[in-house]
Amino acid sequence: MTSPYFTHSSVWTRSGIRRTRLSAFGSKLKHKHTNEDTRPPVTLKVETEETIICEYGSPTPHPHATAQPNTQPNPSGPSRRRHLKIEYDERAEEPGVKTERWEPPDWKRQLAHIREMRRSRDAPVDHMGAKTCYDVGASGPVRRFQVLVSLMLSSQTKDEVTAAAMQRLRARGCTVEHILKTDEETLGKLIYPVGFWRTKAKYLKKTSLMLKQEFSGDIPDSVEGLLRLAGVGPKMAHLAMDIAWDQVSGIGVDTHVHRIANRLGLLKKPTKSPEKTRKALEDWLPR
Repeated sequence: MTSPYFTHSSVWTRSGIRRTRLSAFGSKLKHKHTNEDTRPPVTLKVETEETIICEYGSPTPHPHATAQPNTQPNPSGPSRRRHLKIEYDERAEEPGVKTERWEPPDWKRQLAHIREMRRSRDAPVDHMGAKTCYDVGASGPVRRFQVLVSLMLSSQTKDEVTAAAMQRLRARGCTVEHILKTDEETLGKLIYPVGFWRTKAKYLKKTSLMLKQEFSGDIPDSVEGLLRLAGVGPKMAHLAMDIAWDQVSGIGVDTHVHRIANRLGLLKKPTKSPEKTRKALEDWLPR
């Protein structure tokens, strides 16, 4: 017997014959094995293990696995999704290549009607606007300063009220030096009753000080420079460039132009502010 569960012992008889016998432990195992063979057969359940390979994330090891999982990325497998940044190359239009711009279908006829309506030039702005509120005989810097002051006072104010305030300022001396010498309370009384007269009096003092310190008493000759001044917005800046410097830098759009442009359909899509209306008009209006 070669099984380790059986032990052998040799016995010599008197006649000199060697006999081999099993130990008690081996006998018991043999008896037990014989008894187990008499039991009915047992049905074996075959189990299969399915291995799932995850495409993304770290692999989850099997609870009975002894080998360490391979955490190195598989070069042949699918890669992780990446966020790509797309940049468009904005190049200038090539010469000779025409691109069609959007324009209102009936804007020329509407413009002709507006010109016909305005042919008499009898609106208050034609006689009391910023083009008429400066001293013709004054020097260039003074004239330009008075144009700027009249534009600053005209916000939320009727043309008649603005013109009257400018007359009072000019009678006292509407220059950078005179505005700086006038106290804020007196200045407010001179421009009253323009809209927001207290705030505008402060703006006039601040603007005059900046003009003296940075522009030698003259007004800036660019939209960017004008927008740095207290109380000056895009509409005033473009009108000042036109009237004071005789340069067309853009369209001066107030609440009235904003409302009419939307009602006439002069915009590609409706706008909600005068500044957006200005940009939308400048996108298609001929220069």
